[in-house]
Amino acid sequence: MEIIEGNSANFDKIVSKGDVLVDFFATWCGPCKMLAPELEDIKNKVQIMKVDIDENLELCKRFGVMSVPTLVYFKKDGSYIMNIGYMSSDEILKFIGK
Repeated sequence: MEIIEGNSANFDKIVSKGDVLVDFFATWCGPCKMLAPELEDIKNKVQIMKVDIDENLELCKRFGVMSVPTLVYFKKDGSYIMNIGYMSSDEILKFIGK
């Protein structure tokens, strides 16, 4: 699977299907840059969407994103869980239950 670039126009349609991991990131964020290869490692196990916080303030406000990186995993039942900060690919898979 490819990593999708998220924005206000496509966000709800994609996450409503569930089993989507959203990476709220910033281009200037060091830990976000460290997280990018970890997400590449797991992109075949879960759909990943990257949301640039500087270009999508509305989405950040909606989900209370105040620090980056913030990972939000949207489940098939419509609920979601959040984690703030860097995680390895193994930690991410445990976080999302894969």
